Amino acid sequence: MSEIITLIPHPEGVAALAGVDDVTPVPYDPEGELPPAAAMAQVLVPPFLATGAAVAVVRTLPRLRLVQLLTAGAENWVGRLPDGVALSDCRGAHGGATAEWIVASLLAVRRELPTFVRAQDEARWDQHQTGELLGARVLLLGAGDVAGHTVRRLAPFEVTTTLVGRRARDGVHGIDEVLDLLPHHDACVVVVPLTEDTRGLVDARFLAAMPDGAVLVNAARGPVVDTAALTAELAHGRLRAAVDVTDPEPLPPDHPLWKVPGLLLTPHVAGSVPGAMARAYRVAAEQLAAFARGERPPNLVENGY
Repeated sequence: MSEIITLIPHPEGVAALAGVDDVTPVPYDPEGELPPAAAMAQVLVPPFLATGAAVAVVRTLPRLRLVQLLTAGAENWVGRLPDGVALSDCRGAHGGATAEWIVASLLAVRRELPTFVRAQDEARWDQHQTGELLGARVLLLGAGDVAGHTVRRLAPFEVTTTLVGRRARDGVHGIDEVLDLLPHHDACVVVVPLTEDTRGLVDARFLAAMPDGAVLVNAARGPVVDTAALTAELAHGRLRAAVDVTDPEPLPPDHPLWKVPGLLLTPHVAGSVPGAMARAYRVAAEQLAAFARGERPPNLVENGY
């Protein structure tokens, strides 16, 4: 295959892809005008956590054949690319960091660290017994890269983990079993991609199946969880939760979710760590190397070839 002109939004990405055979990285400013080489570009790498607005750039690239994401989430792009343009995600880059956030959140909620921080702010000595992560039963809704990293990081806490995927297979339960499984778990960790099948999956019925005092952790995408149903459950104090993603996002200052008890909320930062960009471009380099060889990228989400 001839030289692959690839538009890159980050300087570190240009350096990371410089050694990939037959790939020529060209820097561009996502907020400015595209460089002249864009007219010949066959690959576009959008910015990290790019929103749907970035899709408009695709229409200005006449020779585009592949969009290579730097995130595992592809919901802003699926079904929105022109014929002949393929889509590849960055699965495998952020699983470790996200799993770290999940474990930290489970520890924080079960050991009530947010409660103690608030007491510290008030100079109040609030000594009381808390729960623990040791020996807990955790259901993972999702059985991909993030789930695998999470299972390994929970193992030292002697946690019993149950995986639930779209379909049953060895070591994984099918989604049709989830309502029967939930009552037997102390926490449910959501790590599924956002699709039409998973949008609103965690609804009032789902939450009602969780036992009193259980913890919901959403490390997926906000719309996977019914925000109104979660807000209602937390307001009643029956469940606790930790969410890194919300619907809508960013969460408006007057949204009731800010005020409900038992919630640990972080602003979509599970994967925002110092090594995130290097790991993302390492995965992107693997995808582009395959593309340059005339092969399908391993992380292909939509095949526009």
